Amino acid sequence: MAADQIDYSRKWYVFAGVAMGIFLSTIDGSIVNVALPTLVQELDANLATLEWVVLAYLLALGTLMLSMGRLGDMIGKKSIYVAGFIIFTLGSVLCGLAPNVYWLIGFRVVQAVGGAMIMALGMAIVTESFPPSERGRALGLTGSMVSIGIVLGPTLGGLILDALSWHWIFFVNLPVGIVGTLMVIRFVPARRPAGRQRFDLVGAVTFFAGMLAMLLAVTLGQQVGFDDRRVLFLLAGGVAAMAAFVVVERRASQPMLDLEMFRNKLFSINLVSGFMTFVSMSGTVFLMPFFLQDVLGYDPQQVGLMLAAVPLAVGMVSPLSGALSDRVGTRPITVVGLAVVMVGFYSLSTVTADMTALGYVLRSLPIGIGLGIFQSPNNSAVMGTVPRERLGVASGLLSITRIVGQTTGIAVLSALWAGRVAVYYGAPLPEGATNAPAAAQVAGLHDIFLVIVGLIGFGLALSVWALMQEKRIRTQS
Repeated sequence: MAADQIDYSRKWYVFAGVAMGIFLSTIDGSIVNVALPTLVQELDANLATLEWVVLAYLLALGTLMLSMGRLGDMIGKKSIYVAGFIIFTLGSVLCGLAPNVYWLIGFRVVQAVGGAMIMALGMAIVTESFPPSERGRALGLTGSMVSIGIVLGPTLGGLILDALSWHWIFFVNLPVGIVGTLMVIRFVPARRPAGRQRFDLVGAVTFFAGMLAMLLAVTLGQQVGFDDRRVLFLLAGGVAAMAAFVVVERRASQPMLDLEMFRNKLFSINLVSGFMTFVSMSGTVFLMPFFLQDVLGYDPQQVGLMLAAVPLAVGMVSPLSGALSDRVGTRPITVVGLAVVMVGFYSLSTVTADMTALGYVLRSLPIGIGLGIFQSPNNSAVMGTVPRERLGVASGLLSITRIVGQTTGIAVLSALWAGRVAVYYGAPLPEGATNAPAAAQVAGLHDIFLVIVGLIGFGLALSVWALMQEKRIRTQS
């Protein structure tokens, strides 16, 4: 269907149905994290085993999203999204009925299969359903739904665990899943791709193997150290599988991932910049609760409210920056956003062991504002640089950069922080860095935030270079 023949009259109904899926998959992760201490007691399991309730979900998401995006491009995004909604909802019910931790881990994988379908195609469906002149605004609102899910997850999880059993953190997904599925069936148009297409099974398998090995290496390295033989073996295997994936894709007539997409500098730079922000944010979100609770002495409820400042700022700013990017272009807005994020992380490098809650919030707010400015135009730029028949894959790639960035950021930055704390303490810390004196923990955080400033600065430099290239091209034309 030609672009001028597309009916945009139901765009907001489409958005509402898709947003429910995005909200559901976002809120579910944060609810489960809050419930882990309760699950340790209720399921009589140790924390190391229960961590796989979270890890199995993330690993399945990261390895499956590209394949789900490609399937959406091949057989229609609506059918895959609806199937994902149904599988995710059924998986949620099964998780609530799980008799022990091992069944719960297995059902979380089922849930993740549905989640991969939802997350891989959500932005693609939104992009198709809005005219290009409103794409940034729509994707900005999509980002707001993610932020709302992040903020509400811990609060809702705490209320449910207070009033009901842990089973209800999964059962709560049922009504949202049913309503969302019906809305997608009713309002999302079924657009069938033209021509017969073949699924690249060899490419899918090699990508799955490579991504799984690398994510497992990063996860295991956080626990046993990155010099452990098992971690090095997994990293080597992951790199080898990814190299094989590139070879397979270059030779395939209908590849899983069209590598020609990366010849577009705008597309590649935005993916790299997005990855840098996810690495930085995930490491920060993981480390700051220890600082706020162990060093500053705030209780968990106060910590939750303080940490909500960043996602709330993202949720409020994202729609505005998305709408602005529709008018002035994506690149200038992403540059401003990354600059503000960098200022925010630099301000966090000045935290002290006796600062107030207001001092923390004022330092962290620029991060949320900057992310809100950056995220929507960045996503819009990525989705706007690929042809319609590749939107599912592009959407899947955006989600993969988030998952891999989160996993890598938590593992690498937390390990780096622990190492720096040990250096400042002047001796090994067999009981862990969180038991070190406050001065050593704070000094370690200073170093981590300066490293993050460097990461964001690299992404900013790439974006500034791209902006200059775009201006040069416009001047010559």
